[in-house]
Formats: sequence, structure tokens, C-alpha cells
Amino acid sequence: MSGLDEILTRVFGFADFRPGQREIVEAVAGGEDVLAIMPTGGGKSLCYQLPALEGTGTTLVISPLIALMRDQVRALRASGVAAGALTSGNTDEESDAVWRGLEDGSLRLLYMAPERLASGGMERVLRQSGIARIAVDEAHCVSQWGHDFRPDYLRIGELRRALGVPLAAFTATADEETRAEIVERLFGQDATPRQFLRGFDRPNIHLAFAAKDGPRRQILDFAAARRGQPGIVYCGTRAKTEGLAQALGQAGHAACAYHGGMESDARRAVEERFAREDGLVVCATVAFGMGVDKPDIRWVAHADLPKSIEGYYQEIGRAGRDGAPADTLTLYGPDDIRLRRTQIDEGLAPPERKSADHGRLNALLGLAEALGCRRVQLLGYFGEAAEPCGNCDLCDRPPETFDATEAVRMALSAILRTDERFGTGHLIDILTGNPTDKVRERGHDDLPTFGVGRAHDKRHWQAVFRQMMGRDLVRPDAERHGALRMTHAARPILRGEAGIELRRDAIARREGPVPRALVAEEDAPLLSALKAQRRALAEAQGVPAYVIFADRTLIEMAERRPRSLDEMARISGVGAVKLDRFGATFLKVVTGEAEEMHPARRKLAGRPQGALYDRLMEAQQRLARGVDGTDKPLSCASNTLSWIAERRPDSIEALARAPGLSAPKLDRFGRAFLDAVDEG
Repeated sequence: MSGLDEILTRVFGFADFRPGQREIVEAVAGGEDVLAIMPTGGGKSLCYQLPALEGTGTTLVISPLIALMRDQVRALRASGVAAGALTSGNTDEESDAVWRGLEDGSLRLLYMAPERLASGGMERVLRQSGIARIAVDEAHCVSQWGHDFRPDYLRIGELRRALGVPLAAFTATADEETRAEIVERLFGQDATPRQFLRGFDRPNIHLAFAAKDGPRRQILDFAAARRGQPGIVYCGTRAKTEGLAQALGQAGHAACAYHGGMESDARRAVEERFAREDGLVVCATVAFGMGVDKPDIRWVAHADLPKSIEGYYQEIGRAGRDGAPADTLTLYGPDDIRLRRTQIDEGLAPPERKSADHGRLNALLGLAEALGCRRVQLLGYFGEAAEPCGNCDLCDRPPETFDATEAVRMALSAILRTDERFGTGHLIDILTGNPTDKVRERGHDDLPTFGVGRAHDKRHWQAVFRQMMGRDLVRPDAERHGALRMTHAARPILRGEAGIELRRDAIARREGPVPRALVAEEDAPLLSALKAQRRALAEAQGVPAYVIFADRTLIEMAERRPRSLDEMARISGVGAVKLDRFGATFLKVVTGEAEEMHPARRKLAGRPQGALYDRLMEAQQRLARGVDGTDKPLSCASNTLSWIAERRPDSIEALARAPGLSAPKLDRFGRAFLDAVDEG
């Protein structure tokens, strides 16, 4: 076992690196300059935390938000790591402890906001403090075109040159243009840092979009199906965050609002609540973004369309960072599309930047109006090939489509015959033959297109126009108050050179994604008991619950049911320090709950089948970890073991009929289960 592997297991409690982490960790530990693009929740922080523990000196971490820094410091300290942060929220005692750690060389990680680099004498202090490397989180903040631009990030490059130490930059949001800007501003024009572009897929996140159809109700329904689970609702306006938070509160949820117009103390209070409370829902603008380090967010909903596909990807990526199942829902409508187009057109960016921004919005709208697997389309935008995922709304329920070529040509004709001067409502009145005062006053009831679409109702035409905007066939004209104008992409359809397929009545598809259980039904009571114990410890220590153990760790405890501290040590996320502090406490919960949880076993008590049930359980526990303890554990439900104990199958074919014994489980446990039956 290498030094890095030993630290990974001893301190962090992980048996192996996540895909893509090892190379980055080794490069950072080896003193290389690094730029790593990793998905949100892909384990970026470990890539600079672990190297900080292998070598000597202090790693300086530049991070954008106080809440993020404090959370990471608490989590590191809970694992026995000497870490500290210099923030405006520190008490005098906290700051004094950080300065002492820097002075005596015991501090391994020092977190600091970029704004602190502007304070007088900070560079001199850092030069004298044995800084070994600089790690930059959310490195895209150095890009002046990004909505997350932080001017003080521009000082980091100067600091690196002054200290003469390697730098590792990390972000989840960086297209090719932004990556080039990061390299230039943080590393220098002629620098060639080693770049890692890791897979963007987050297979545990369920992707879903829905056209707006009573959006408040849609959000309330989505939240109600996930009651008690922490979530974020992103909103386009400050007023909507407050309105939705109030509606959720009235519906019985613990909910609060968060936006940039709030006082800093009020925002900080929300951040603290979200970190500590298990089931809080935060309705927020994108101001609640960077720095959200809570690993067990179970769902993210967008009440309004995000600004770009990069923004969408980053925001949904805040769900399920622990690897457990998480859900998303993004609502959108024609008003969202008009707003986003207008924001781009009326902005101050140069034409080439506006064109790029329209392209990013087009990618997001294409994802919203996709006809096939959303994950295939999303990953394709980031340059990755994928197969249909089976974990998005379109894989769950493939949409019904229709040949919309004729309908789109009718709509385009109506736009052109009215000189591209009118919006969707007036155009639908023309197409459906509705002789409103506005239609008659302008003589539009005499147009050849008047009434040509009366075979379809208003709702159908609203869906057609929305999808035309989503496909960028038409755009709202900012100078004409949102009037639709045709784009070049529509010309082949209008001329009869190309056809188009659209989703039928997409607006009417009201069913939201069904929340998935974190564990099997029989393990749910134990998981609840483990969470209750975690909550009690967290409240007693004044730390967020996930600082004790992440959801993923408790899920594994509930599924594998360790019977000793040695077995507890093999649970992912249980490092040496946490095993010493919490292992015995959680072991009592596991063993105590396990006795109460197996009515199938109690039914067999005093009978020969009971002893066979126990042998089957022992065989399963022996094999669930795999040979080296690193495989993802498999386990069978108690009713599966009870069925085997009652029927005593004598062949693999007979065993395969056991309820819940899937092919992978049969392959893993089949022979051992038959041996246990033979022993009896």
C-alpha cells in the first residue's frame, strides 16, 4: 500500500479512489501544476486534501465562501487533520489557533478567501509560513466573463509567483475558453499545467424537465414526494424565493429563502441551518451556489430555466454528492426562453460573446426539448459519448412524438406574414382563427394563414411555439418587445427542404419522477435509527450531521450490518479517528436494531430452519465485501434467506426461484448458500 493509499484509508476511511482521482492526487503530491475539471460531487477536495497530509508544509486553499471553508475545516478536524481557516467569521480564539499552527508548522491546510489576499502584509506572512502549495477551488471564478467572477481571484497568480510553489486549480464548470483563461491568469501565459478533464457523468442523479403548467403546484408536488429530505429550489427572482419558501412552509416543510438582497447575517444563518438540519429546503437564487458542501442533498429543482447548460449542470450537481440517489426537476416555459434571450441580447458583451451565450442557451433548451435520453444529450455537449441511461424522465417514459413539419411551417408563415412584429398569443389567435379586436384591427383575419391551424387547440400551439423557441427556430426580438422572428435554422423547414419532429402535448405530462428509496424496505428502520444517532451526536457537538458520517456511510452500515469494530472499519468513510470516536456507538445501534428487524428470522426461532437462516446470513456477510473488501457490497433481503431456509433448494436452478435473488446475487452467493443447505 502506497503512502497515499494508506492516508486514504486511515484518515478518510475509503478503500479506494473514485474514478479519475488517483492520477490527480499523484500529480498534486508530486509537485506538478495542475488544472482539474471534475464534476460537482466528483471528489475534488480530496485531490488537494490528501497530498497536504503526505508531504511537509502547509497547503493554502483559496476558496470562495466562508460556509464552504468552515464546513471543510470541521470535516477535516473530525477526521483528525490539523486544518484551519482565516475568515471574517472567526472568533479571536479561532484565529489565534490558526496563527499558532502556522507558526509551529503543525497546520496542514489553511483555508482563505481570495479577498483576504488584498490585506496588507498577507503575502509576507504566507512567505514566512512554509506554504508548500496552493490549491484553488472554484477556479472558474477567475474568468471575467463568468457570472461567478471574483476580482480578487486575479491576485492568486501573483501570489503563486511570489511564493514560488506549485498550484492546483479545480472547478466543475469550464468550457475550452474558460480553461484557457484559467491557465493564463493563474499559471501564466507560457505555463503548461497538467490538465485533467474527468468524466462529467453523475449516474446517481435522475434528470427530469417539465414544461410549466402551474409551476408552484409542480414544485410543491415534487417536494411533497420527498418530504423530510434536504433540497434546493432555484428561482429566477428574489421575490419568487420568498413566495415559494412561504408556500412550502404552509405545506408543512421546513423551508427558508436565500438571495443576494438579504443581509449577510441572515444569509449566513440560512447556510448554517442548511448545513445542520436534515430536512431543510432552501428556495434560492444562484447566490446560493458555490460553497454548498452538503453531501446529502437529495434533490434540486429549478422553478425557472437556468441561464446556460453549464449553470444547470453545476446547480443540479449539488445533489447527491455522496453518491446516493438524488432527483432533479427543471421547469421551463416560453416566458423563460424570452427572458434568457433578452438578457443576452440586451447585455453589454461583444457580438461574439453573445453568439456563444446563445449557443449555450440553445444547448440547454435542446436538453429540455430532447426526444431521447437526456444524459446522452447532456454528456454529448461536454464531449462524452454515452448509452441511454435508464435514469432520466425520458428513459422512464419515452415521449410521444409527431411529425410537426406542417404545423411549424404554418407558424413560420404566420410570423413572416405579420412582419415578425407579434408574439405567441397573437400568432396563435391567427392560426386558430380567433377574430379578436387586435386581429381584426390589423386586418390579420384576411391573411391566408388565418384559421389554417384551427384543427388544433390553443394548448397544442403553445407547445409548438415553445418547442420552436427551444430548437432556436424562432427568437424573441428585444427591440420589438418579444415579437418572434425567424432564425436561419428555420429556413430549410419553411422551404420544404427539411422536416421536424416534436413532442406531443409535452405540457400535459404532469407526472414527476418518483423518488427512489436509499435502501431496501427492510433496511429502512435501521437507516432511520442510524440517522437519529448521527443527529444526536451532531447536535451535541454543534456540527453538521454529515461531519459525523455521510449518508453513504450510514447506508452501507444499514446494508452490511457490521458485527464488530473490525467490520465497522471496513465501511466506506469510517477512518481511524472516526472509528475510535463513533464506532462503538453506531455498532450498538446496528446490533440492537438488527435484533428487532428480522420477523422472518423470529418466525424460524426454535426450528432447524432458524439455524440454516443464520448460516446463510454468515455466508452472505463473508462474501458481501468481496475477496479484498473493496467490492460494492451485495446483500439479500431477510425474506430471501427465509425462503431458502424453508425450501432448502438443492440446485442453482431451484435456488434461482428465490424472491429477490437477482442474477448478480445468485452469482455471488449461490454456491455458498447451497453449501449452507448441504451442511444442514
